[in-house]
Amino acid sequence: MSNLSVQEITSDLDLEVIYQCSNPILDITNSDINRPGLQLYGFYEYFDQDRVQIIGKVEWSYLASLSKEDRREKIDAFFSHYFPCLILAWDLEVFDELLEGARKYDRTVLRTPIHTTKIMNKIISYLDNKLAPTIRIHGALVEVYGIGIFISGTSGVGKSETALELVNRGHRLIADDLVEIKQIEGIKLVGSAPEILRHYIEIRGIGILDVKSLYGVGAIKNNVTINMVIELEKWLEGKYYDRLGIENEFTKIIDVSIPKVTIPVMPGRNLSIIIETAARNHREKIMGYNAAKEFVDKVYKNTNKNTDSKEEE
Repeated sequence: MSNLSVQEITSDLDLEVIYQCSNPILDITNSDINRPGLQLYGFYEYFDQDRVQIIGKVEWSYLASLSKEDRREKIDAFFSHYFPCLILAWDLEVFDELLEGARKYDRTVLRTPIHTTKIMNKIISYLDNKLAPTIRIHGALVEVYGIGIFISGTSGVGKSETALELVNRGHRLIADDLVEIKQIEGIKLVGSAPEILRHYIEIRGIGILDVKSLYGVGAIKNNVTINMVIELEKWLEGKYYDRLGIENEFTKIIDVSIPKVTIPVMPGRNLSIIIETAARNHREKIMGYNAAKEFVDKVYKNTNKNTDSKEEE
């Protein structure tokens, strides 16, 4: 989790700087935000000091109703507690006492014309993305029938070639070789390509290809939610491979467990069609239909039926 600078958050969210603290690094580690109504009234027992603070019309109206002396006292008490920054919504007027508190305690104060609820939603989404746990993993990321599939495997197993064949069959490439994965909202994995690698794919013997240029804008996508992992591995003689699909395998990326399918690679296997089928099958499972379970249930019922018939004879 990296720190955010005042310049970055100000530029990205188009905020006006009223007062900038001497330390340009905002130690923001929490995507939650706080409206300090209770704090301005005097209650600090459960005050989260790591949250961005937002003052809307309710808090502003309360401060405006106070005398200058009382307002200075309330604001001074508030600014004496650490917080990363304070944002005024609605382009609200900056009280002299508020500016005094910011200077006295060296707190960053920003302002926006956006309404309180909208700026809160915007900031939460922004911080969720910026502060999300992030890792980079070697592999390829594609979208097949709306399913985000991370293709993993050892070097030379055919990840990029398979991804290119899927693009050729009308699906979309998100990343090749290196995939940047963020854990959003605690339960969702969103994958993308590092900026320098975006839209490019490497094919041994040919070199670097620009998928957007070769196949058009419809063949690429900047990011996708990862729904499953498909691991390609060279066929190992004697190794057990699940032939029914009853066993549910999962893998953990950061803190999220997602379904995983292992596909053995050998000459003559059409990997792109297999991955397309895996995507369709995954979608059916999400909708509540499991073909493998249905098949096993039918076999079990048929076996019991035949056993009962023999006993009657």
